[in-house]
Amino acid sequence: MRPLTGKRVAILASHGFEQSELLEPMKALRDHGAEVDVVSPEEGPIQGFAHFDKGETVAVDRRLEGVDAGSYDALVIPGGLFNPDALRRDDDALRFTRAFFDAGKPVGAICHGPWVLVDAGVIDARELTSVPNIQRDLQNAGARWVDREVVVDRGLVTSRTPKDLDAFCATLVEQIRDAA
Repeated sequence: MRPLTGKRVAILASHGFEQSELLEPMKALRDHGAEVDVVSPEEGPIQGFAHFDKGETVAVDRRLEGVDAGSYDALVIPGGLFNPDALRRDDDALRFTRAFFDAGKPVGAICHGPWVLVDAGVIDARELTSVPNIQRDLQNAGARWVDREVVVDRGLVTSRTPKDLDAFCATLVEQIRDAA
């Protein structure tokens, strides 16, 4: 298997991310040789959650303001309730997300992460999955929602919950490796 050496990946997150959905993809990508930056509208460390309990904090590598999506090869959006809800109301986060779709670069979103994709306007006519309680939101935005551990549609990798992280991480690595 070719490593991801030379590939740069942005993980877009804010306070309230589900810690396993940020930390496990970050580890998998780094273990395969990718350079990974946590990009956030926030400065300093951001607060993670383990479901409803405060978890670890994670250092922000790059502040979203002024970051060029063109300097990255892929994007990952972790879930959690608060993280995607904050990001979907942030114009810079939405522009950043759209830039990856416009360039045809791989994007991974898990759990509530696809909420950001709804507000970015990038899921119409795509097949994807998510945590079941946002299924209707995704369908109303034009997505074809399915209940599977991981779904790939034209470079978009989606999964439902932390229990799907093994499949999500493996598929994400594969999509980034195989991207032009």
